[in-house]
This record gives sequence, structure tokens and C-alpha cells, in this order.
Amino acid sequence: MKDPKPLPNKPAPKSGLNAEIQARIGHQLRAMYDDVVKQGVPDRFADLIRKLDAGETPADAEGLPQNSIGRD
Repeated sequence: MKDPKPLPNKPAPKSGLNAEIQARIGHQLRAMYDDVVKQGVPDRFADLIRKLDAGETPADAEGLPQNSIGRD
């Protein structure tokens, strides 16, 4: 079956939500997640991010040899 080609002179159909609906959704999402954002990043995640930024691998953090990761 051939894919239909768009007509060159016909404008593309408008899709998506209008600005009012997007604003309402945004407001409701902010209200729902505001408390979560205020809690901040847990210490264990902040430590992990620092280690990843420093180039430390999980094996380095655990004191394991590199080739033992993921093996039983």
C-alpha cells in the first residue's frame, strides 16, 4: 500500500491543544508536583550525581574490579 502524499497547496491540519488547555494542564501539574520539587534531591542521589560527574564508576564506589560488574 502506498503512503498518501500531502497535497502541495493544502495547509497541514492543526494539531495539539490550544493555549488555554495547555495553561490549565501546566497549572494543575505545578500544583501536583510543587511539594515534590520543594523536597529537593535526596542525599543518595546527590552523591551519585557527584560521583558520575567525577567519572567514578559504580565498581569504583564499591571497591570492585571493573570486570565483575553485572556478573554473578
